[in-house]
Amino acid sequence: MGQNLLQFPRLTLVASHFRRLSILRSGLAFMNDVFRRLSAVVFAVKMMRSSSSAPVRFLPLCHSFTVVSEPVSLPDHYSGDLFRQLFTILCQPNWTKNPDFRKLIPSMSSSLFTSFLSQYPHLSHHVALSFFNHLSTAPSFNPDVQAYASLLRILVENNSFRDAEIIRILMVKSCETVEASILALDILRKMNRGEDGEFRFRVSLRCYNMILMSLARFLLIDEMKAVYKEMLDDNVSPNTYTFNTMINAYCKLGNVTEAEHYLSMIFQVGLKPDTHTFTSFILGHCRKRDVDTAKMVFMAMPGKGCPRNQVSYNNLIHGLCEAGRVEEAKTLFSEMKNDSCIPNVRTYTILIDALFGLERSQEALGLFHEMKEKGCRPNAYTYTVVVDGTSEDGMLDEAMKVLQEMLDSGSFPSTSTYNALINGYCKKGMMSAALEMLHSMESNDCKPNVRTYNELISGFCQEMEVHKGMQLLTKMLEQGVTPNLVTFNLLVCGHCKRGDVDNALRLLWLMDEKNIVPDQLTYGPLIDALCAKGNTDEAQATFNSLKELGIHVNDVMFTSLIDGYCNAAKFDLAHHLFEAMLAQGCFPNSFTYNTMINGLFKVNKRKEAFRYLQKMLRSGTEPDLATYSIILEQILKEFNFDSAYRIFNHLISVGLKPDVCLYTSFLVAYCKLGKIKEAEDVIEKMKKESVQPDVMAYTVLIDGYGRSGFLDKSFNVLKSMVVSGHEPSHFTYAVLIKHLLHENFFGENGNGGSISVNNAWKLMDHSMVLKLFAKMETHGCPPRANTYIAVISGFCSEGFFEDACKVVDHLKQHGIPLNEKDYNKLVESCCNMKMHEEAVNLINAMLCRGFLPHVELMKHLVCGLYDEGHEVEAKEIFYRLLHCGYNYDELAWKVLIDGLLKRGFVGQCSELLVLMKKSGCTLNPQTREMLIQGFQ
Repeated sequence: MGQNLLQFPRLTLVASHFRRLSILRSGLAFMNDVFRRLSAVVFAVKMMRSSSSAPVRFLPLCHSFTVVSEPVSLPDHYSGDLFRQLFTILCQPNWTKNPDFRKLIPSMSSSLFTSFLSQYPHLSHHVALSFFNHLSTAPSFNPDVQAYASLLRILVENNSFRDAEIIRILMVKSCETVEASILALDILRKMNRGEDGEFRFRVSLRCYNMILMSLARFLLIDEMKAVYKEMLDDNVSPNTYTFNTMINAYCKLGNVTEAEHYLSMIFQVGLKPDTHTFTSFILGHCRKRDVDTAKMVFMAMPGKGCPRNQVSYNNLIHGLCEAGRVEEAKTLFSEMKNDSCIPNVRTYTILIDALFGLERSQEALGLFHEMKEKGCRPNAYTYTVVVDGTSEDGMLDEAMKVLQEMLDSGSFPSTSTYNALINGYCKKGMMSAALEMLHSMESNDCKPNVRTYNELISGFCQEMEVHKGMQLLTKMLEQGVTPNLVTFNLLVCGHCKRGDVDNALRLLWLMDEKNIVPDQLTYGPLIDALCAKGNTDEAQATFNSLKELGIHVNDVMFTSLIDGYCNAAKFDLAHHLFEAMLAQGCFPNSFTYNTMINGLFKVNKRKEAFRYLQKMLRSGTEPDLATYSIILEQILKEFNFDSAYRIFNHLISVGLKPDVCLYTSFLVAYCKLGKIKEAEDVIEKMKKESVQPDVMAYTVLIDGYGRSGFLDKSFNVLKSMVVSGHEPSHFTYAVLIKHLLHENFFGENGNGGSISVNNAWKLMDHSMVLKLFAKMETHGCPPRANTYIAVISGFCSEGFFEDACKVVDHLKQHGIPLNEKDYNKLVESCCNMKMHEEAVNLINAMLCRGFLPHVELMKHLVCGLYDEGHEVEAKEIFYRLLHCGYNYDELAWKVLIDGLLKRGFVGQCSELLVLMKKSGCTLNPQTREMLIQGFQ
């Protein structure tokens, strides 16, 4: 391949003849199919020409052609009176200056023009052409194929062939869709043959070439072959432009072999390949991923008298980048000046995209700035590539600057541009910024697509806010965006992460109703969630049912179920499943082995754990960082530091980089032994290796200092933790309270006993809370909202509601600002304390701030209000929720079915269902069926 072009082959005429016969046969088969498909269109065209009482309407949509089966239904002022008025004006001399005519121009559409000419086919062809030209100056007039065709017929009937040639070329050029291109081809074919009452107007070489270009735009290869055959049948000799069009179309598909057939034709008719020919073959070989041959063609061009141009360079640069040979592409880029070629916007964009793909963001941005400095203006695609690359790399501020520059330059961001930024924000958990970007997108008349919503749903599910993902599902459906398998898989996974298997299963019913077939990514999270809840039998039943559903079980599903059995201490079943996995040809990966090893270590079955480690090594599966972390954790539980460090050094020697979890295992061991100096050394080593402590690492160190009697240092670590951007956890505060209690009971020296973390909340009282807050103030980390929430939750867990209420009052008195998560936790605590009036006030405050409470909390609140007989308040809060954008099905699932019906509040459930209906809330048929079953 490529050698034919380089050597200029001359095939025999006989071989060429047989190839042409093959093309003829396939072309005829295609033409028969086209004639059948377009017979309805032909009939419509004939009716338009013969009847003025029932014209056929052709609706333009981006130049596409649509036939409407019913007659035109025009408003009164666009009836026959308008056409008669227009015809009267056009019959007058100097009609272009008629003020009534000028008023009519803006209201004339392409379909009206077609209908008008069909009713007045004998209008002077000079007038018809002039009328069309005047209309074409109006921005509102966008002629489609039928409009051109109606004028073309009048011109041909009056032998105005020169004008007709111009109009038919314009008709072909106007085709912006596959349908329009096929329709134009059919009309020109009929005129070429004089079929169906059409006056004969032979297709010229130029017109044939334009048709081929139009078809090539949509890669309609079969149609192109048929047209090429018709050219030969009409004795129209193809020229270099013809052959290049055919070659380029095949090369776009990577079909170099077929392209070489047309190359041979160039030589047979005595023509020569030109720059465009060579450039197409460079593209073709690159599409075949044969970059070396493409490079040979590129290098041969000057010797064949064909100068290389920007497109030649761009095609090869793109091919090299696609093959991962970016350095070669950069070298070629720097050599463009040797051919007097200046890199254009596509050249720069190709390289910028490739550099971002290799995570060489600074280089990509440097090239982006270089192109602007050299006067090469980025286009919309360039900006999108840069926004996408910077967003993917987490450089969101830079991405926003580029987006603003794009808007300032007059370029319009596409849906893909906005999606890139939304995805970047979602990956960082910046959901408010992601939603702002969605609103900005909509305000700029850029419509979100299914990927936009999927990115947002994914972000909310990662943040454990699946109710907001369900809210977006509602918005999608309202805006006519059809959810796909990815949408539902994300939502199923989101519900499973929250442990809500019931809602996940209900989503399967919605999928079934929308004819969306679940796959491995649907059932994997379900099996995992069932195992996490301890429902291994149900998980196994779901696993077993997949074969009947035609879904192949994968390593993720096996591993989830094995993990479930390990956590339930059902090791015989876990081992059996592991062997079944091997028997089915599904090979365990490091996750599977780690699951077995970790599960066995947890119950002190060390021999069995090490046997699985040996199996892992024999299978060729390399231990990963998690494997080493599991082993190190077990060794460090025995405080065997020598063995631990040997393993630690070994994993580094095999190219693994220790992470925060691994270092934390050392911290735990040292702190338990009271070896604070060694623990501090671990922290220093982490800093040296650029490993940032996480919440658990900080908490372990806080506990270590507390155990050693250095409580002030514990609070200093707490301050460092907050300054580094980590929110102390509920467990962190429990550890601090444990040590405060210990100090309170046993003095600062700590002699006389110990207090476990589990007992911290049981021994806690309000005075100790005030001491905690004072200590935090003293050490420069005053109590935050999550501090109050942790303490309130701790009191609630032990049933100390009076103390919890005091902390709530303290929180309100100090005006501590709450975010959405804080509000949700506080509402949960209030519901647990049966402080429903306070919970309602908090919900109202949330809604006023634009926050959306978790649906699960709404279930507890509404049911709690009904439990206490506050039916009016329950209805009021539920009614308010109906207008907050929740997904109505999810509200019905959680509040009505899982809440009221399960608690026996059938009448109350019926009342709220009526309230939903009166408020215009539409429920899915499956949800209604579930409610009906609940009422029975």
